[in-house]
Amino acid sequence: MGFSNDKLISPIGAKEESSCAAIDGAPSIPMTRRRWIADEVSGTHAALTGDHADHLIRVLRARLGQEFDIATGAVVRRGRIVTIQEGRVEFELGDEVSVAHIPNVTLLLAIFKFDRMEWAIEKCTELGVSRIVPVIARRTDAHLALAAAKRVERWRRIALQASEQSRRAAPPEIAAPTNLHDVVSHVTSVLRIVLAESEEQILLRDIFTSQPAGEIVLAVGPEGGWAEDELQLFQKSGWTSASLGPTILRAETAAIAATAIAISELA
Repeated sequence: MGFSNDKLISPIGAKEESSCAAIDGAPSIPMTRRRWIADEVSGTHAALTGDHADHLIRVLRARLGQEFDIATGAVVRRGRIVTIQEGRVEFELGDEVSVAHIPNVTLLLAIFKFDRMEWAIEKCTELGVSRIVPVIARRTDAHLALAAAKRVERWRRIALQASEQSRRAAPPEIAAPTNLHDVVSHVTSVLRIVLAESEEQILLRDIFTSQPAGEIVLAVGPEGGWAEDELQLFQKSGWTSASLGPTILRAETAAIAATAIAISELA
């Protein structure tokens, strides 16, 4: 089902929501519509609710008739605003929109300082990671480990916002914090890689030239790196150790760099 653009109304000052742009008399160039991930979907209608809707209403000055791309779980469709009220924006759904393939990359991310961890979650979401599992490692600060469970909803909101900004069809799954020993031996993907400062022979990028690409799980340690017994656990469980190079990176830098390498190899 499609619908006309005749009633499209752009918000004042919101250049990014326009359907086209012209520069110095040049022909109009179609611009990418902003994407939202629906909170509710029913047949040919979808809705944003709560703070999600209020951001569109107040910050982006939503107007009846505006069109956006609306992710509805399995597909992305064009959506036109048909109702605006406090805490709720409803869309009529139209034609399906093509979406980019998201590689199957899971990130086991040892918990570290929350501000930097949030940065890593945001950027790895933009890059295309499909799942993030926060893990409690031996060198995870005790107070961070205790507080992590209360941070999960915030991490999920960050991932949702980053997914919409980067035009993903769905946010990555953000799992509940898990003890490292409880998750390492249960991962059964084709390719399991632990980043280790002690690895001097194998670079991450080289692994992809010798092993089949498919589902990938990357494990990134906390500040201070993995403890020796943890590295032994990874080895006994069949994981491959890899390095990002000779320099010592912060945990968030390592997570982002490793994700970027893996996504580029699977793209």
